Amino acid sequence: QVQLVESGGGLVQPGGSLRLSCTASGFNFDYYTLYWFRQAPGKERERVSCISNYDGITSYTDSVKGRFTFSRGNAKNTAYLQMNSLKSEDTAVYYCATNWDRTCLPLESSAVSLWGQGTQVTVSS
Repeated sequence: QVQLVESGGGLVQPGGSLRLSCTASGFNFDYYTLYWFRQAPGKERERVSCISNYDGITSYTDSVKGRFTFSRGNAKNTAYLQMNSLKSEDTAVYYCATNWDRTCLPLESSAVSLWGQGTQVTVSS
């Protein structure tokens, strides 16, 4: 079965850290670009980060640059989003996704081919 499964969300205080995991199954994980999106209450789903093995590109939306790191892990078919210096505005459901691309693209959520189920991140004191 082709799927993506996220984990690692939770409640954290402002300034804290979380590491989200994205585990893939049913396809060649290393061949395709992966994306993280997030959706806050009442807002549209936005693209947060992208990682491509093909050309070594990792990209981030401006609001998370310097705080989030997207990497592929040593565990088979798993990637991680390390989130540091978290802010209340980072509160959202975070989704792992792919569009079967080889490189990072300015992908809109409406064009995504495969979504995970999402994991909730809440940043609050």
